[in-house]
Amino acid sequence: MLRARPLVPALATLLLTAPAALPAHAQEREPADRQRLLDLAYVLGQSHALRQACEGAGDQFWRARMMRLIDVEASDSGFTAQMRDRFNGGFAASQAGHPEGCSPESRRAERQAAVRGRALASKLSQTVVINDPAQASPDSVADGRGAR
Repeated sequence: MLRARPLVPALATLLLTAPAALPAHAQEREPADRQRLLDLAYVLGQSHALRQACEGAGDQFWRARMMRLIDVEASDSGFTAQMRDRFNGGFAASQAGHPEGCSPESRRAERQAAVRGRALASKLSQTVVINDPAQASPDSVADGRGAR
């Protein structure tokens, strides 16, 4: 049964539109932003595990967003590996922390992860300057248009 998740659509939209608008790559980011990317990867891993607890193992919603983030960042292989490790760490931590599966506690943890992820994604989207708007992806909100 699908339940309303008010923060999930907002976070998903931010993750899909903000990084896609950015031609900057992880290796060009400041150290604080690289850390935020690692923290975001961890939160996405947490969210993936918590969502799967209620929606089933076949649900790949947050994993797909993580793969999109890796693609958009186009970072060096070492940083990509760090991001994957953080995602997997968040996934494992949430699975271990909620062995009961879908519960009110796991739903609460999912909402908390969404709030943290949204804050990280928002901060990342505010710290990047687009040097060439022509390079922004077609689903970008960088030019003032909404995602298509």
